[in-house]
Amino acid sequence: MAREFQRGHKAKISDLTPGTDLYVGVQIAAPGLTFDISCFGLDANEQLSDDRYFIFFNQPKSPEESIQLLGAQSGDTESFRVTLDRIPAAIQKLSFTATLDGSGQMSQIGPGYIRIVAGGEEVVRYAFTGSEFTTERAVMLGDFYLKDVWRFAAVGQGFDGGLDALLKNFGGEVAEEEAPPAAAPAAAPGFAPPAQAAAPPSFGAPPATQAPQPAPSFGAPPTPSPAPQQPMHAAPTIAAPLAPQTPQAPPAPSPYGQPHQPQQPHQPHQPQQPQFGQVPGQGAPPAPPFGQQAPAPYGQPAPAPYGQQPPLGMPPGVPQGMPQGVPQGAPATGAGLQAALQPYKETATGQRWTPQNQQLMRVDLTMGGSGVLARQGSMVMYQGKVDFGYKSAGFVGRAVGNATGQEMQLMRCTGRGQVFLAEEGSHLHPIELQGDAICVSAESVLAFDESLQYEVRRVEGHGIPGGALFTMQFQGTGTVIVKTHGTPVVLPVTPTTFADCNAVVAWSAASQVIVSSQVRLRRNAYPGHSGETVNLQFRGAPGNFIVVQPYEV
Repeated sequence: MAREFQRGHKAKISDLTPGTDLYVGVQIAAPGLTFDISCFGLDANEQLSDDRYFIFFNQPKSPEESIQLLGAQSGDTESFRVTLDRIPAAIQKLSFTATLDGSGQMSQIGPGYIRIVAGGEEVVRYAFTGSEFTTERAVMLGDFYLKDVWRFAAVGQGFDGGLDALLKNFGGEVAEEEAPPAAAPAAAPGFAPPAQAAAPPSFGAPPATQAPQPAPSFGAPPTPSPAPQQPMHAAPTIAAPLAPQTPQAPPAPSPYGQPHQPQQPHQPHQPQQPQFGQVPGQGAPPAPPFGQQAPAPYGQPAPAPYGQQPPLGMPPGVPQGMPQGVPQGAPATGAGLQAALQPYKETATGQRWTPQNQQLMRVDLTMGGSGVLARQGSMVMYQGKVDFGYKSAGFVGRAVGNATGQEMQLMRCTGRGQVFLAEEGSHLHPIELQGDAICVSAESVLAFDESLQYEVRRVEGHGIPGGALFTMQFQGTGTVIVKTHGTPVVLPVTPTTFADCNAVVAWSAASQVIVSSQVRLRRNAYPGHSGETVNLQFRGAPGNFIVVQPYEV
């Protein structure tokens, strides 16, 4: 009889069945929606370190065929064959997931399940419904994980992103689409027994009434057309004539901004080489009038007038309209004001949020189309036309903020320009949200995009000393700037993850937070105190995290 699992239940595979050649079936459906059901083969760090173990519609099996995608059968939307004793030692976990292909939410799905079948008999089933999810677009259904022996866990954890976001969460990369290559002639069919003589699968798939279907025609990924070979740069060697000849084309300019000077053997009485842009055979340009500078050769910047220095921060010979940092020939070396200021120049990456260093953040208001909410007094300088306005939290917002300790005094930054933000030398970290959510204490927030939604969230438990019973939850699409005292550390959430409530900065919103108190009865009347009696315990599915700083507020 099959065992019915609930979310979070775990068991050894050996307690469920003595077999290791297993059938895994997934049933999930919703009106008008389609799903991609995949299996991620993860390493000890729960990362997809080998893309060959990402089993999905375009890669139906692993190299040694220990994991195979079988397709829809026996009432299952998708099915897999897993041979545990053939899985390489580098693969420590198999995560079975379902993601939406197109628009929709996981809350729309009907009753579904993931089940394990051994020898034709179902041994375990984990059932779920759409009422367990909200706006998630993916769900991690169940895991096979290696802990001394192979075990199975019913996960049922929703994930805000789609298949691409889930792949990035496991450390994989999304390949860019390529143009399909020209159709190749069909290869000769290989050996295969007739359908009526096919033996039943040895791993014991559940019986089906319909006729056996042939294996999906998943071929090897199309071989991309070879990239055109880049021509190797080679400048021809040109020997200057002894007497003027017919005009020739000037030599090709070097990519570093100076004309290429080919090496030539020493020749006596050799005429001077023509300058860049000058036709060979022409004489040197006439001398300028007394007191005036000679015009610069074509393609080179004009020198500064006599007695004048270049602008501050601009190397000599670079025109004022040219952006700083553009190389002009060989890089300048040595001491001087320019060399001293070079490491501290403004960094512009073309993105909305750009860290200038660990303690300074630059936001470009001309990008994104929405304003920025920042902590009052955090602006240290700005460029362009920027308006700063007071952001009122309203009567209810002020009341909730005062009661929970999560009040934020904010200002709205709008206009067209760049604003530089900092506060008391704290380390700043931009966190980009793409439909997902994160919990951050209001004290640790410096600024965020106005498009994000934020609200006060209560932490479960009986209370934390100092009133830190609540936190801010940010959700949507945008960036939130988190500040820390020193360089933080990010830890994955496991069943035994605890953190000091005064040192934790942020955590993933899908994590479950519980107040943990270490209270022990002692015989003596004056027991000692360790100072670590109240902590926060974090629980959650793989992919959840916490951020802890090396400082206690």
